Amino acid sequence: MAKGKSGQIAVPFLLTIFIGLIIIGGGAYGLYRYFGFGKVEVPPEPVPRTSGDITYEDNHTMLFVLDAPEKNCPPTFVLMRSMPLKKEIVFVGIPSNTIALIDDQQQSINGSYARGGIAAASEFVAKVFDIQIDRYMKFSADAFKKIYDICGDVTYPVNADIAGFKNDGTSQLLNSEQALTFVTYTMFKDGESERAFTAASMLSSMINQADGKRISDNFDNSFNIIINMVESNVTSDVYKKRKTAIKNMFENGSSIASTLSLDGTPAGEDFIPSSGFIANIKDKYFVDKK
Repeated sequence: MAKGKSGQIAVPFLLTIFIGLIIIGGGAYGLYRYFGFGKVEVPPEPVPRTSGDITYEDNHTMLFVLDAPEKNCPPTFVLMRSMPLKKEIVFVGIPSNTIALIDDQQQSINGSYARGGIAAASEFVAKVFDIQIDRYMKFSADAFKKIYDICGDVTYPVNADIAGFKNDGTSQLLNSEQALTFVTYTMFKDGESERAFTAASMLSSMINQADGKRISDNFDNSFNIIINMVESNVTSDVYKKRKTAIKNMFENGSSIASTLSLDGTPAGEDFIPSSGFIANIKDKYFVDKK
């Protein structure tokens, strides 16, 4: 009997201790939170981006086309990737005889351009590279020379047999007419592949050899001059949105431009770009890795 009574007492006793622990524990938890222990921080509201911020959103891709029929030369195509946050610009020359299989049909960049202008050429390049091309700009011979003059004369090694040049591979200072003649020269040893690379490399040199501070200080005036001489889908709103980031590259960057030679295979009179090469440069330059 004594053993049974002991069991009856134990149950309420344990319940009392349990309830007491809950009450004390609840009070202790309240004090714990009151004094800030274990406080759960509420994440702050995201800070809106200001006009002076430079982020990955400022990265952009453009296709440049130089169309100078008076030079008896095919259109010149150069793809540009601008990465202001890294202070880096990459140019890729695309041979005018480039072909690719698109939507189960063989197409060419020259054919696309002839059929639908620079917008169609941009679509061709976007599909071949599997990238988004944000903007495009088409230059005439006069527009190219004006941009060249804005940047300033460039020292460049000339290794082609062109009248009026040294032709020995040594660097020489080129004026705008000479630069235009050089990038539209159609007798390079490696054909359109070499000419495309030369055009892209010339653009890199124009940027790297320019006085960045002078370019930046005159950016608004230069844009107004250039935009009225070219065919482009770059609007004043787009320019205003991007100009702070671009000016920062010119002011604070050093040798910001580089050139890539598009790897590929000659196929008769055509050029087939390497899918492996495109995949590599897409991952390295055209994917924003934050």
